[in-house]
Amino acid sequence: MKPFSSVSLPDPKSRSCLCSIFITVALICAIYFTGNAFLAKDFRVLLGLGMNNSQQNAQCGTSEVRLRQQKETSHTSTKCKDKCRPFGSEALPEGIVSKTSNLEMRPLWGDVDKKSPNSVNLLAIAVGIKQKELVNSLIKKFLEHDFVVMLFHYDGVVDEWNDLEWSSHVIHVSAMNQTKWWFAKRFLHPDIVSEYDYIFLWDEDLGVESFHPDKYLSIVREEGLEISQPALDLGKSEVHHPITVRRRNSRVHRRFYRFKGSSRCDNNSTAPPCVGWVEMMAPVFSKAAWRCAWYMVQNDLIHAWGLDKKLGYCAQGDRTKKVGVIDAEYITHLGVPTLGGGDSDGNKASNFFVLFDLLFTRTDIDNWSTLFVVSSTTLVAYFFIH
Repeated sequence: MKPFSSVSLPDPKSRSCLCSIFITVALICAIYFTGNAFLAKDFRVLLGLGMNNSQQNAQCGTSEVRLRQQKETSHTSTKCKDKCRPFGSEALPEGIVSKTSNLEMRPLWGDVDKKSPNSVNLLAIAVGIKQKELVNSLIKKFLEHDFVVMLFHYDGVVDEWNDLEWSSHVIHVSAMNQTKWWFAKRFLHPDIVSEYDYIFLWDEDLGVESFHPDKYLSIVREEGLEISQPALDLGKSEVHHPITVRRRNSRVHRRFYRFKGSSRCDNNSTAPPCVGWVEMMAPVFSKAAWRCAWYMVQNDLIHAWGLDKKLGYCAQGDRTKKVGVIDAEYITHLGVPTLGGGDSDGNKASNFFVLFDLLFTRTDIDNWSTLFVVSSTTLVAYFFIH
């Protein structure tokens, strides 16, 4: 008989050990997963805080940059403001600095005469006592339109003008044997004449019987001209350049046509003397144009020869549009020799060659009979003289 085999049961102590291990593992897992959950939440919170801090730092950085830029701009503005002040005035309080002036005369005592609101234009003219009657007519016409007038006495004679009723109301400047450009460079600085809209810088030998300053300036403004001159009456004037001759039935012209010779002038011309040109005997400058032209006038300039061809630099734009000759308001150029220069024979010869040029070029002059008579008379006189 086989012996009975028995099954042995685990020891109670072993079961207890297994349970402990199971429970321990379970607790560790629970702690692990629970900890991960909290760590993830904290990480998200920390990440959010980090991003907020970065944004705040960026905003703070931008604000600092803006503040720095504002300070730099303010510093630059202050620096520029100080730098742009007139030289020598840096030490003065800003409110006391007077940058410009004018030619208004002031009484020694009493109240200041009320300035005319229309005195916004200036006539400056070089004069000699020999042309007193002619100058008197010219000055009176401009004073009727409230011009400020400045006389440059190139012969040193001033007192002999005192018998004219307007003499005490105009500015007199005297220097022996100096031209109007010498005077203009030294007495018409742009800061001195900044109150005047237009500056007429004229010679003395001009007739103004058919000229009206107010109408002239009205045309100048409407045409947008910065540099201009009145046209010359062909039948009564000494003419040096064909472009200055008055064209009948015309208001203003800006160019001259010549279809012969090497110096041709046509619609494609963009330089003087074909276009953008006025003569130096009777130029009229706007305030802006004169501020530019004054700097171009050299200290040793006498007769301004050549300056006329450079005035286009100061036209404040396209010289073919901003420089012109006014036909509707015209003057006469008598060609009177002054300062010991020029002679009547040479003047007549000059007129002949200009008129000859006009006869054989395309112009808008419609009074050809007058042109022919004047040309013929000048031709006969020229050959009679020689």
